[in-house]
Amino acid sequence: MKNLTTRLATLDDIDQLAAMFDAYRQFYELDPDLPLSRQYILDRMLGNESVLILAEDETGAPAGFCQMYPTFCSLAAAPVYALYDLFVLPEARHLGAGRALMLAAEAHALRNGAVRLDLTTAKTNLPAQCLYSGLGWKRDDIFYAYSKTLAA
Repeated sequence: MKNLTTRLATLDDIDQLAAMFDAYRQFYELDPDLPLSRQYILDRMLGNESVLILAEDETGAPAGFCQMYPTFCSLAAAPVYALYDLFVLPEARHLGAGRALMLAAEAHALRNGAVRLDLTTAKTNLPAQCLYSGLGWKRDDIFYAYSKTLAA
């Protein structure tokens, strides 16, 4: 896999994206669920609720994807993006797919007036942390992140 390119995903990419999203979820120790993954990605695309960027090799085979959600920063009084999902297929790792996706996400955010990109990653995901810091991202050592699971 060489000569990676990135582009905005379309509905024509739904099956490839669903398979990668399912693999991404499994990376975070969730059970495989391709129908759920497909429906989730489809819903985000149909609702224009997220931006999905696809990395491909020269044959058009997928290498990875990222998904980010547009939101706002009230303190900056400006749009920002939350880069929530980044996944590179195992066979495409160490070939620059993650870097290409991160740079494509940054370019998209800039084109759309965002002043910042935010992301979180597992404390144990050292390869991702190296990628982020190598691209100039700064780890937040001031704020703690909290979340609360809500009952259905």
